[in-house]
Amino acid sequence: QVQLVESGGGLVQAGDSLRLSCVASGRTFSAFAVAWFRQASGKEREFVAAVSRSGGITIYADSVKGRFTISRDNVKNTVTLQMNSLKPEDRAVYYCAAALSGAQNYTPRTAGGMDYWGKGTLVTVSS
Repeated sequence: QVQLVESGGGLVQAGDSLRLSCVASGRTFSAFAVAWFRQASGKEREFVAAVSRSGGITIYADSVKGRFTISRDNVKNTVTLQMNSLKPEDRAVYYCAAALSGAQNYTPRTAGGMDYWGKGTLVTVSS
């Protein structure tokens, strides 16, 4: 029902900023809660941030709270992850994922609960 394509990854210095974008196609995008996950080489995929269907509720992993901001525009079918004050520990492939939910305030935290995934975009942070 929805396809996701991430972009915006790249190589930056510690302390710099990046903005990741997730462009969705398909109908009823507003019916999906959206989350960002990341996976570093050799590690488990971990939750980063999530936004509810309307964009009214956002949640963040403790490791990124205060530095990252997730937002969405249901008219343009886009979700954005603004990443500030990047650290070497933020190095990972970042994935955009969507979960179908009837609850407007639903914000997923687990990868297993997501219905659709993008292919990811690589973020590299040098120290």
